[in-house]
Amino acid sequence: MKASESVKNYASERRMYSNYVLRNIKKICKEIGPRCAGSEKELEAQKWMAAELETTCDEVKIEDFRLAPWAFMSWVQLTVVLTTAAAALLFLTHFLPAFALYFTAAAVALVVIAFFFVITEFLFYKQALDPFMKKATSHNVVAVRKPTGEVKRRIIFSGHADSAPEWRFTYWGGPKLMLPSIVLGLGGALFTLVANIIALVLIARGAAADQSRLIWILSIVNICLVPIFLWCLLFYNKKRIVDGANDNLTGCLISMAVPRFMQDHDIRFENTEVMVLCTGSEEAGLRGAKAFCKAHADEFKAEKDVETIFFGLDTVRDYDFMTIYHRDMTGTVHNSEEVSKLMYEAGKLCGLDLPYGSVFFGSSDAAAVTQAGIKAACFAAMDPAPARYYHTRLDTADNMDLKTIEAGVDLVLNSAFLFDEKGLDV
Repeated sequence: MKASESVKNYASERRMYSNYVLRNIKKICKEIGPRCAGSEKELEAQKWMAAELETTCDEVKIEDFRLAPWAFMSWVQLTVVLTTAAAALLFLTHFLPAFALYFTAAAVALVVIAFFFVITEFLFYKQALDPFMKKATSHNVVAVRKPTGEVKRRIIFSGHADSAPEWRFTYWGGPKLMLPSIVLGLGGALFTLVANIIALVLIARGAAADQSRLIWILSIVNICLVPIFLWCLLFYNKKRIVDGANDNLTGCLISMAVPRFMQDHDIRFENTEVMVLCTGSEEAGLRGAKAFCKAHADEFKAEKDVETIFFGLDTVRDYDFMTIYHRDMTGTVHNSEEVSKLMYEAGKLCGLDLPYGSVFFGSSDAAAVTQAGIKAACFAAMDPAPARYYHTRLDTADNMDLKTIEAGVDLVLNSAFLFDEKGLDV
């Protein structure tokens, strides 16, 4: 059965549940507001979501986990401090040549440490800085709507409940300011590493740091990059957490619309379990999704006869940029082709020809779920440039798009019905 065949006047019903999404996002933004990872506001929003899900699902739990909320983004400040120190050490070799070998060796080590944390924290979302940072408690909301018979399939619809600290560069100038700042910052850090390696090799071979023209030129260029490094300290503002209406209350509420639709129309699948997962701390490095997988992945994999898939939703705002993300985590994670195909075929039922894409900068919860061995993919509808509202104060309840939300509701409903009918054999 198609979603459109499950009720009469499906088009008007679809619009009604889209308004349900829109209305409740406005409610959360107005009554609760910004929801930093691991904060009381994040939990307050999740408690509201849990209460709503209790009216449509058979089991609802709020599961807690510990994290260091600011560890993920701290690679920015750490990289600035270490590369600035490395640039200063290279410059000092000209005035203190007796210590030049030690200075350049130390500078190389500092930049290598910086890149280690850039790669582990940002590129691969590892919890490398967490042991050194202050801890907090965050939560996941896990809701289950059971089938009438034996569970043979399970589909998890998911969005994240937390919102991000404002990215100043995106707010001040959009991608035209943000992307050059990132490129110049990381490019400058790479130059610092290369310059110090060259100087270290020359000095180790007997060159005098105070007499080498090449070392002097490298040090001057490097010290001139310090203002760029310091500029990068302004990348995000911890004191201003955004509303996150689109990113990602749309993902949470569209996911919640599935059991709401089923409850209102007395629909239960015979063998397909429908789950809703509203993760916490996605903006802190996918910590909620990682915690959920740690708690449940082995359990799901042990149920060999239950085909389990994850349908992630993140920022459903820009109709012309609706995309199935089959590659994730800056392109390093390959999400499930089968789940991506399910999304694509469900999209066709909605009259959509959804393109495949790659998350080229950052990641979604689907990547963490894929890494845990569960078949997953992500659907998003945002200009990847990125959009001007992305992680800024412009991401408000007044800046949503009903047409895109309606397409998202249509997609998740058709995905649920299609998965129930055919599994991943679509």
